[in-house]
Amino acid sequence: MIDLPPFCPDLTDYGQCIKTIESAVKRFSTAELESRNQRFRQAGTAVLTQEQYRETPHGRIMSSLPPFTVRPLELSTPPTPFAQSEDMNHLQCLTGIRVIELCRVIAGPTIGRSLAAHGASVLKVTSPQLPDVPFFQLDVNAGKHTTSLHLKHAADRAIFDALLATADVIIDGYRPSVITRLGYSPEALAAKAAQRGRGIVYVAEDCFGGSGVPGAEWADRAGWQQIADCVTGVAWEQGNFMGLSEPVVPPFPVSDYGTGSLGTIVALAGLYRRATKGGSWICKTSLSQYNLYLLSLGPYPENVQDELRRQHDAQFFALRHNDSVDEVGKRALRSIRRLHPRLFADSMMQSVYSSGFCGVVRRPREALEIEGLIVGHVRATRPNGFDAPTWEKWERDEVLLNN
Repeated sequence: MIDLPPFCPDLTDYGQCIKTIESAVKRFSTAELESRNQRFRQAGTAVLTQEQYRETPHGRIMSSLPPFTVRPLELSTPPTPFAQSEDMNHLQCLTGIRVIELCRVIAGPTIGRSLAAHGASVLKVTSPQLPDVPFFQLDVNAGKHTTSLHLKHAADRAIFDALLATADVIIDGYRPSVITRLGYSPEALAAKAAQRGRGIVYVAEDCFGGSGVPGAEWADRAGWQQIADCVTGVAWEQGNFMGLSEPVVPPFPVSDYGTGSLGTIVALAGLYRRATKGGSWICKTSLSQYNLYLLSLGPYPENVQDELRRQHDAQFFALRHNDSVDEVGKRALRSIRRLHPRLFADSMMQSVYSSGFCGVVRRPREALEIEGLIVGHVRATRPNGFDAPTWEKWERDEVLLNN
């Protein structure tokens, strides 16, 4: 898109990588880069302040929306009560709920991971022709089964349709209209659910938000966490905190996991409405909506910011706008490990052998506790495409649940 070769195997120096890419980017104006984004179907955005974002047509619309929305798709199907567990020692609120997750990377898969921790059977469906990040799968695939289906192939569509026949929840983490173009729009799935007499909950998560809202001009654009952070003003707030008059991408995928948390809440709200009112429900949130909610809370008081700047490593504050996500995260993690070692103590962690990854995976325990219920996973994480596309004969690791 910026007239560089796709592979540069000899370019291994970090500083030279930045110089090469930045020099190429600087040859284009913002308008030219935006145009090329569209022409090459790439994800990208100009970095805006909060005020600049809110002055855009899309920003004005998004600022008027709540962090998430829930509305009915149909109300003809009767209420679907939650299943009653026969195992009173291992009560999980979503036992018996079947979830199909059509997502990649972090935000959408976090919704599925969280629903799995509440007892749902979550089947993550990804295409073998689309890339994903193996590193993130170690975390976000916990508690699920994962399978590969390419929904442009007739045989795989037939398998997918069979899975849909008994699914309760669909999580859609792709750009708006991508799944619809494949023939699986929320309205089409709700119509099928009405035919079977049991509603469905459709959870949509994306980057820019505003799908279906008139005037939300960026709703169909591709994006991920750092793009949402840059367009909504979060990156400028990070740079301001660091004492810079320039934006810096925030350390860690905060808005990814935050959006995953919002998506979990909205999925649970949809299931509750299906259980009490019947019908099928569509639930929406986005990375941008999470960021707007975060920004609405306001910054820490200056004395708190001063103390944070004093405590954390000077190397972190040497970061600039052109540093990579990996470099930003690495320096922040090093500083947090020094200041807060308790967060990484064995008591905070859970270790389990993953046959999919052929090794022991150590990850944080679930942070949520609910009186009378268990929150936790009953199966180890695994890479994408590890399991057969079926709801039958799923393994349960009771030791993992009790650990």
